[in-house]
Amino acid sequence: MATHRSRRLRKKLCVDEFQELGFEVSFQYKEGTDEEAVGAFMKRFMGIAVEPNNLVYSGCDEYGFICLARRGSVSAEQRELIDEWLKQQPELAGVSVSPLIDAWYPDQPVNSTPR
Repeated sequence: MATHRSRRLRKKLCVDEFQELGFEVSFQYKEGTDEEAVGAFMKRFMGIAVEPNNLVYSGCDEYGFICLARRGSVSAEQRELIDEWLKQQPELAGVSVSPLIDAWYPDQPVNSTPR
């Protein structure tokens, strides 16, 4: 049975045309990387890659989620920028960046309608 919701409720729930996208990241550090180096990496990550691109990161030093710092969705270009920046970092042995997913309801498929 289809659910009929008003535009106002769809916006409040962040569904349908108001779906907001983000992505998950996970970091694998090179063996022997100490806590100080991890802390410096995270500070650099936030200051160079995340915040200047109007994004926010929520998580720990091994994995987390990135979304837009305001209402809306992360673009594919922003996701790619973060992915490329992470791949160039000397502290990391590996990095995993997920495809764009629904930030509020991760099990829901991504809408193909433009925002």
